[in-house]
Amino acid sequence: MCPPDYYGIEYEINPWMQRSRQADRSVAAEQWRRLKAALEAAGATIETMPAVPGLPDLVFTANAALIYRDEAILARFRHPERQGETPYDEAWLAAHGFTVRQPPPGVYFEGAGDALFSGDTLFAGYRIRSDARGHQEIGKLLGCRVIPLELVDPYYYHLDTCFCPLAAEADEAGTAIYYPGAFDEYGRRALEAHVPRLIAVQQREAERFACNAVVVGRTVVTNTGCPALHVELRQLGYTPRETPLDEFVKAGGSAKCLTLRLDGEEAAAWKRGE
Repeated sequence: MCPPDYYGIEYEINPWMQRSRQADRSVAAEQWRRLKAALEAAGATIETMPAVPGLPDLVFTANAALIYRDEAILARFRHPERQGETPYDEAWLAAHGFTVRQPPPGVYFEGAGDALFSGDTLFAGYRIRSDARGHQEIGKLLGCRVIPLELVDPYYYHLDTCFCPLAAEADEAGTAIYYPGAFDEYGRRALEAHVPRLIAVQQREAERFACNAVVVGRTVVTNTGCPALHVELRQLGYTPRETPLDEFVKAGGSAKCLTLRLDGEEAAAWKRGE
């Protein structure tokens, strides 16, 4: 995670962002601290990277890279406003034990915002921010199956705003949260074919970023305003938790956007101090 020391709505690169509707930095800082505390209470170990002046979206660390074991496939941002984040993400990941790889040349790729593992399958969102060709080449590099999913609603511009696999250690059957309206017909069929259990969220809860959840074991942490989803999760044996994140919704992000999961043997060894 990266603290929101320099967070603000300084440009508009998705439909949520309006410079006329500024975030309150002090409220954002408190919301960020509460999210961090909720994840730690669920059993997560949190590492932080320093904020950088002039990079207000560095706080959204999910987009920095795709983590696979001890490798990090670095993002290549579509919008120039975010491209300055890349050297800082690369340096942090390299310093903390990851083998950093560049995405395939000539394609845009926005990290774990558009590339989400469910088991050994990589679900990959494309069109709005990331390119489909790049995902297929990353799949070849990592030796994993890729299921491409076209995103058709500009409000759900990254896959993690409308799709959330529930972690394998908590979910042997294969379950995911998703918002059907963010996908075309092929994408919906592909999800139905490859995910044994899909939990469809209502539009009003999708607009509260219900799908932009962080899963730690059987705990699922979301923004506030997702009661119907929380009922379904409890019925399936999960423990949903909510924490207010409205200041980050103003920029088009929520819980998942504010985190990058660091899994793999190298990361685990670094955390143990080995």
